[in-house]
Amino acid sequence: MWKNYHILESEEQLAALLAQPSGQTRIVAGGTDLMVEIRNGKWPDLDTVLDISRVAGLDQIRRDEDGTIHIRALVTHNDVLSSPILRQYANPLVQACWRVATPQIRNRATVVGNLATASPANDTIGPLLAMDASLVLVSQRGTRTVRLEDFYLGVRRTVLAADEYIREIVFKGLEAQQQGVFAKQALRKTQAISVLNCCVLLTQSEGVIQQARITLGSVAPTVIRALPAEQFLIGKAFTAAIAQQAAQLAAQSAVPISDVRASREYRGYMTAVLVENALLQLLNGSPAEGLPQNPATLDTKECCQAVPEGDWDGEVIETTINGEHFTIPGYTDATLLNLVRDRVGLTGTKAGCEEGECGACTLFLDGKAVVSCLVPAPRAHRAKITTIEGIAVEGNLHPVQQAFIDHAAVQCGYCTPGFVMAAVKLLQEHPTPDREEIRQAISGNLCRCTGYYKIIEAIESVCANTGRLS
Repeated sequence: MWKNYHILESEEQLAALLAQPSGQTRIVAGGTDLMVEIRNGKWPDLDTVLDISRVAGLDQIRRDEDGTIHIRALVTHNDVLSSPILRQYANPLVQACWRVATPQIRNRATVVGNLATASPANDTIGPLLAMDASLVLVSQRGTRTVRLEDFYLGVRRTVLAADEYIREIVFKGLEAQQQGVFAKQALRKTQAISVLNCCVLLTQSEGVIQQARITLGSVAPTVIRALPAEQFLIGKAFTAAIAQQAAQLAAQSAVPISDVRASREYRGYMTAVLVENALLQLLNGSPAEGLPQNPATLDTKECCQAVPEGDWDGEVIETTINGEHFTIPGYTDATLLNLVRDRVGLTGTKAGCEEGECGACTLFLDGKAVVSCLVPAPRAHRAKITTIEGIAVEGNLHPVQQAFIDHAAVQCGYCTPGFVMAAVKLLQEHPTPDREEIRQAISGNLCRCTGYYKIIEAIESVCANTGRLS
């Protein structure tokens, strides 16, 4: 996979290593894109991985007195969902993060990482572009701030230099007279790349539109603004007819292609539909429609342990799995899934798609449910890990395991450990979820036998008797 893996403690270390690279070098924070690319052979000559996942201070979200919001490099999509600041002042971004992938992936995937991959289908680019966000880029040469609008040069191409990293995203939060909405068209509700997406942000006064921003994703080489539609809206009284006209203008800005997800013609047609629906949401006063107030993140907020400089020798992983300490040499170029299955012998965690799409390999890493196939094995160093073998309660099956037996929620059984782990973490986070919350929590798990009714029934039965979950 890679020759050298560095676990970094500070930004100074990161800048120094980027300034003097040893061969092909990549930064890993969540790793949800990089690990798939490595597995698919994109980086055959990868020399060095710089793991910044435990650098202090890079997981912060804050708002200054002047209304400027800062989202630092390690903020995950689930961190955004849980942030009162962003829910109040950057709701379109929260909506976009809610539509990204699944709870397990949102626990690892960072917003900065999503921006850096520079795919025109990425969901968080549009809302941040609409809010005129900028990126703070850092190297040993100094610091520069680049508007997100100027950051992209084309498909997966940016102005980021080889020795730079993105420290944070900065933008002014929405004011009282501003409202925004993010909308996405995809082939399924979860775990789906956008066929197309849009963000609409309006500033209104007494029913008249003062400013407008409309961004379109997956309809051009980069996420774009629909400038003719924006200009048309300014000064207009906001009505359904105006929304329809603006949506048609927005569609004229799109220059889509045909690919495996949709044809050029479909994307062109749906651009108008999506933008009009987003505008009507704002007109009807329901910009946050479909966004749960307290979503299940499958994260019980257990802090990860810092790794002091010099503690990691690059060869031996010291970790705690199911309460037992392990010292493991020779598995530093593998995944966490390989580590727990092949080296430690805990085969309850299943290898399925190995691309983060099926959830069969779900385990807990420092209190978060994650798909272990997308986690580098060295991330286990000084970490606390729980697998399906470690969830027993006082020597007995966990109530969720027993419920799966009682309600015949197991068919072939291959996906079952992943579903059980997601359900256990859900009930730790939300002891009495409703059926929709259960569905959301297991959205990152696939049952190829299609046994979902029994699975949900089993989880509901445990919720009905939460006294069993001591």
